[in-house]
Amino acid sequence: MNSFGQKLRFSTFGESHGVALGCILDGVPAGLKIDEKFIQSELDRRKPGKSEFETARKEADKVEILSGVFEGLSTGTPIAMVIYNTNQKSKDYSNIKDIFRPGHADFTYFHKYGLRDYRGGGRSSARETAARVAAGAIAKLMIKELGIEVKSGICEIDGIKSKNLNYEAAKKSIIFALDAEMEDAQKEAILNAKNEHDSVGGVSRVKISGVPVGLGQPLYYKLDGVLADAMMGINAVKAVEIGDGILSSSAKGSDNNDEIRSNGFESNHAGGILGGISNGDDIILNVHFKPTPSIFKEQHTVNTKNEELDFSLKGRHDPCVAIRGTIVCEAMAALVIADMCLLNMGSNMDGILKYYK
Repeated sequence: MNSFGQKLRFSTFGESHGVALGCILDGVPAGLKIDEKFIQSELDRRKPGKSEFETARKEADKVEILSGVFEGLSTGTPIAMVIYNTNQKSKDYSNIKDIFRPGHADFTYFHKYGLRDYRGGGRSSARETAARVAAGAIAKLMIKELGIEVKSGICEIDGIKSKNLNYEAAKKSIIFALDAEMEDAQKEAILNAKNEHDSVGGVSRVKISGVPVGLGQPLYYKLDGVLADAMMGINAVKAVEIGDGILSSSAKGSDNNDEIRSNGFESNHAGGILGGISNGDDIILNVHFKPTPSIFKEQHTVNTKNEELDFSLKGRHDPCVAIRGTIVCEAMAALVIADMCLLNMGSNMDGILKYYK
């Protein structure tokens, strides 16, 4: 499937080395102020080629709105956006036309469809996430009207964990590091791997604040379940934690429970979600990215005839995909929250009566 969401639904299209990428976002209420500069600024945060910690591919990622906006406001009709590819080097992939790259979707795409676009991974490339960021920017504009904000940053790279979490500091960091004191060590780990023709993994920490109580649709469209689904759908993500995550499995109930007082919860081990429904606290996610599979070391593989061979990859690739991936996490989180806000409007008669009366 190439679509996501219920009331706020978006579909993406395009390939890494095709003419363009884009998205169609349906369900945006009419009258939302569409700040095109903000949408572009979100794409600028994700775009490649800004530093030595990212791929050398340089794309302007200039977004163009094709429909659904008139005189700066959403019209209530589908919003279509397109981002043209301008810096493809398809010849860099000619040596893998019939070869499956370890760690990539080449093997599974070929066996599922009987063919594949080998140029940069085609549809399976993380380049597709530019379209998600464009859609997520509009979702951010929508939830901002409700006082909801999504922030993120990198809390771990190559096992080097942040001791402090400062989301304002992350905005100023070229690798979106949450801990300025650990940033140099994290940068060094990335560059060491890059110089060794290798890559490293990392963890994005997402914080959603200002969320009202009640978002989430039990039993089969729970807020935590949909957030996890959204994050796991991002390229290279291998695990998602909500709140204390895996630490909860080794805790006592007396330690893990968030006790309650008249002014709110005394802790937030649950990560802002109980029973699949938001409880009003900050929603906290840890999103774990594997090391970029595109590395330049010689590797063992097979070709489309199942013949064994050794090969070395060429091209331009991120030594740590988590860095730009954290912006995609924000976008997907915003899309989920905006969708849940729309779904929640009809959850009881009071909401319906307030609207129609």
